[in-house]
Amino acid sequence: MTSLEQAQRIAALAQEKLAEDILILDMRSECTFTDYFVIATGRNARQTASIWDEVHETMKREAQLIPRTVDGVREGTWILADYLDVVLHVFTPEAREYYKLEDLWGDLPAVELDAAATA
Repeated sequence: MTSLEQAQRIAALAQEKLAEDILILDMRSECTFTDYFVIATGRNARQTASIWDEVHETMKREAQLIPRTVDGVREGTWILADYLDVVLHVFTPEAREYYKLEDLWGDLPAVELDAAATA
């Protein structure tokens, strides 16, 4: 699975769990530590945990991929999972507004979500 396919699959799984405002950012021109960010929003901490659980279980089962590190699961406001080539960020609306990752990295190209939905 390429890093783009991995990002698209993670985004599709988040979408299946009704994540909102899903964004895939192509980080390759700016970062040496990852190729893509997948950013998604859950309506509350319970939903962010549900999104994370779905991504984690499915990626482990389908692709034998587990993240190198995971942080924020207990609090649920910002769950970060580092799959090396892809970093998943699942926010509550308040945390996403506060950290504004898409504004920080807004000049980077985004990957079409239509491709993610059909991956």
